[in-house]
Amino acid sequence: MSETLVPVLAPSRWAGHPLRRLPGYLVRRGLQAALVLWAAFSLSFVILYALPSDPVSIMLNQTGEPTAVDRQQIAALRAEYHLDEPLPVQYGLALWRALQLDFGRSIQSGEPVASSLAHALPATAALTLLALTIALLGGIGLALAASLTRRHWLRDLLLGVPALSVSLPTFWIGLLLLQAFSFSWHWFPAMGNQGFASLLLPALTLAIPAAAVIAQVLARSLASVRQQPFTDVLLAKGLGEGRLLFVHLLHNAAIPLLSLTGVIVGNLLAGSVVTETVFSREGVGRLAQGAVMTQDIPLVQGVVVLAAAIFIGVNLLVDSLYPLLDPRMVSSERRAGQ
Repeated sequence: MSETLVPVLAPSRWAGHPLRRLPGYLVRRGLQAALVLWAAFSLSFVILYALPSDPVSIMLNQTGEPTAVDRQQIAALRAEYHLDEPLPVQYGLALWRALQLDFGRSIQSGEPVASSLAHALPATAALTLLALTIALLGGIGLALAASLTRRHWLRDLLLGVPALSVSLPTFWIGLLLLQAFSFSWHWFPAMGNQGFASLLLPALTLAIPAAAVIAQVLARSLASVRQQPFTDVLLAKGLGEGRLLFVHLLHNAAIPLLSLTGVIVGNLLAGSVVTETVFSREGVGRLAQGAVMTQDIPLVQGVVVLAAAIFIGVNLLVDSLYPLLDPRMVSSERRAGQ
């Protein structure tokens, strides 16, 4: 009786690859992002709507002078904004509207909050993206220059620039740039949204402190990776310093920088409030400032949720890029969760 030979298939190399777990990793990150966004909405609602101030009174008395207001008018407006309902009912209605991207109407202007945010967002997005680009180019370039130079005094000088730049207040940088490039040399407009020329100085104002942080983190990360044993092996095989830096060290040192990018975007959004005020630019930052000063609660909450959504979205994008740089991070997260 002849034996039947059953071919044994070799296991696929992809079967044990860490990237095979990438979909599950992204789903977990997405659920965490949704939970954080819900928490941001809920916390902002509790803080804003639990305050003793009355939005209807603010709306009817925008001049700040005591005036007689019809009680029926007050009751009608409170009913329109659902302020006559218990707080849990108000929260449920607000959450349901927010899921449909409806954050109500501005108390001051009467316009839909979503429309006001959509109108102001492009200017702030352009400012943030340009500032982030300048910060990444400047910070990475400074860190690479410090890592490539063989002169210790020059390396110390280059690495000392970020420490000085981080300590400078954003509004002071903006005023200094205004004085130099707008009022003294008249190279750029001092205020307004007048194309790219009016965008450059505000972007530089935001980018200088961010570039300093990027340079510090990347320089330390490069120095740490440079001390790993594999670098000595590569140099012993005849690999040049430049090729070692750009091919091997930079790839491994980029993971902390990627983590930092999400935080920097959040700082740029927060800094846009001051920057857009200094340069009199229309945007979400200036919109938030006006909403806080006039206690426009629906608009303030809309700004808070929008900023949280952008910050969470950027961090979710950063998390999705981690496995591309180091697939082992997916496996390590899975083991940590077990």
